Amino acid sequence: MTLKMKSTRNWLSILFLVLPLTTTSQPTSSPSPNTEPLHSLKRTQSSLLSSYDFIICGAGTTGLTIADRLSSAFPSKTVLVIEYGELEAAPGVFDPPTKEYTPLDFGAPRASSWDLVSLPSPALNNGTAFLKAGKAVGGSSAMNGQFFDRASKHDFDDGWSPLQSSMTDKKVPIWDWKGMEPFYKKSVNYNPAGKDTVDKYGYTWDETAWNENSTSSKVQATMASFLWADHSIIRKAFETMGIWLRRECMDGNKEGICWTPNSQDAMTGQRSFAGSAHYTEVIANRSNYHLLTGHQVIRVVFPQGLKNGGWGGEVPLVEVRSVSNATQTGGQGQGTFNITAAGEVIISAGALHSPAILQRSGIGPKDFLKQLNIPVIVDLPGVGSNLQDHSGPTVEWNYSQPLNIHPMPPDMANETFLSEALAAWNQRPARGPYTIAMSMTSIWVPLPNITANYTFILDKINDLAALGDKLSTNPDPKTLESLAAALHLPSSYASSTLLKGYLSQLSSISSLLSNPKSPSLESAFTTGTSLTAVLNHPLSRGTVRLDPSTPLDAPILDYRSASNPIDLDMHLLHTQYLRRTIPALQFLFTDPEAFQSLGFPNNTLPFNLTVTETQPGQRIQSEEAVLNWVRSSTIQSFMHPCCTNSMMPLEKGGVVDTHLRVHNAGGRLRVADASIFPLEPSSHLSSLCYAVGEKAADLIIKEWSE
Repeated sequence: MTLKMKSTRNWLSILFLVLPLTTTSQPTSSPSPNTEPLHSLKRTQSSLLSSYDFIICGAGTTGLTIADRLSSAFPSKTVLVIEYGELEAAPGVFDPPTKEYTPLDFGAPRASSWDLVSLPSPALNNGTAFLKAGKAVGGSSAMNGQFFDRASKHDFDDGWSPLQSSMTDKKVPIWDWKGMEPFYKKSVNYNPAGKDTVDKYGYTWDETAWNENSTSSKVQATMASFLWADHSIIRKAFETMGIWLRRECMDGNKEGICWTPNSQDAMTGQRSFAGSAHYTEVIANRSNYHLLTGHQVIRVVFPQGLKNGGWGGEVPLVEVRSVSNATQTGGQGQGTFNITAAGEVIISAGALHSPAILQRSGIGPKDFLKQLNIPVIVDLPGVGSNLQDHSGPTVEWNYSQPLNIHPMPPDMANETFLSEALAAWNQRPARGPYTIAMSMTSIWVPLPNITANYTFILDKINDLAALGDKLSTNPDPKTLESLAAALHLPSSYASSTLLKGYLSQLSSISSLLSNPKSPSLESAFTTGTSLTAVLNHPLSRGTVRLDPSTPLDAPILDYRSASNPIDLDMHLLHTQYLRRTIPALQFLFTDPEAFQSLGFPNNTLPFNLTVTETQPGQRIQSEEAVLNWVRSSTIQSFMHPCCTNSMMPLEKGGVVDTHLRVHNAGGRLRVADASIFPLEPSSHLSSLCYAVGEKAADLIIKEWSE
């Protein structure tokens, strides 16, 4: 949906007319859900209560987790979740009737999504990042790859925690591994694969990494009952490269070869996602839990302003509009109204839309807000800054002969095999090819294990950090601008707080990269002839900004991928490391003993075949040639955007504190989603977003129970 406006000033005149018309009364107490029967799913203003105790802006992975926990903990308090999208089915990565296994092909049936394209990144030949973000109840958990891993404990202990040291107090657990692990465990109900599957594929896990009594969570995770035949070959190649086989990677120790579960119901084989686990499966006995779909949160509003230095306890109103009305009329004021929160408001619209809500609310970088004629309520330069995502190029190869092993994805074209696959899917528990999602195996390799000559990376980071000596107590604007440029940061980083925050991040990233237990490289595999070198901890920083011409539409994403040249150095090292997979595969096919260890029956897998690298290709060998290939081949987004409302101190450009309260915004406005991460974790984001939701709910419940 695109709303055309003649000017920004015209849009604001329409937007700010709404407030006087709809906020003349003060917030009132919520009707008791015990005396007034309620229906959960709402689609119109008239179906809502006059006010709610808690309003959550966004029915995504984190937001629904919070809503579920709050409505359960406080039966007498009302909870409203507001969602742009609708309640939809959420097909898995590979569900019937799909016949072709293409896990990264989003052309297959998926829940609705925002389809976004970034501005060009000059450092990557002006390439753009393409990404999808969930636009349905359940958010991205309704349409992601179902890869359900956890971050390394070092991401928290060496990465996040040092960046929050000045904010913590005795009442709030630090966001280190010890403070996060219980919420990882609470967030999911893990169902191990059956004995026959374990015996067949060699799955391993450690029960202590999972909460065996986590029946309070209906989020399901399990290992697929099926693997493609070439899966074991790549795992053996990884072993040949000297990568350690880990029994369990969900316990915070992640370097090595990992088995990774899917977010999947072990009985039905269907996707497990927040829309089901934290809404439809729990709503039957929750008359205090409402969901308003088809409505966009425009902004939060403080009718009386903010007092006491921004910590006066004011609860904002939430201004929303009907998506269908706006689409039909093409007007911004149509179907727009305010909703009152008696307790607090939690913004949980994701790393791309949460900063947009704050910016429309007048909370963000003051210079940018003034350009759009938005009255500045709180000057927070960090809102929409610090954008990070996973990125990397893909190494590819081919075999000189068909592998002649089965089952493989082309077998789905065989009617007999397809019929058997459908029958297996309909068993209980579900079995067969349709139980597999994006991947079951991944490697996580620390930088010191990639190359013995890794210290030059640390030296470059330290050289950048040394530039912080120029950041005097009262630096002039020109000094700030030159320092931002020298650090390869956006021009909007010409702010002493953002620069201090980034310099602190450099220290954390240096600690992560120097740690032989902290992975800098991820590569996942399920089948095929390619491996992607994913950079876990980028140094480049991007921004999320309202589009001045259509500020109610999707924001402008400036990824600035590889703008920091150290990221290119890391891509080079990761690529060269993954290229070792080709000779490792060649060894397996030419060494008799190694070939025998693959365990395939005689006269199936061909011995002595040739494995040939096709990307980057054998002709590309020099560092300069590989870097040129990286610039043209890097995928800029693996759809893990984060960190745009970072949980860091105010004096370091942070947006929320460790309670997840927005700095200087009254104390009753929080943000909880992937935007609050200070650094990109060494993991996919779904599991962590659930854990953040669990921890956020725990904090809120404790505060409101005192």
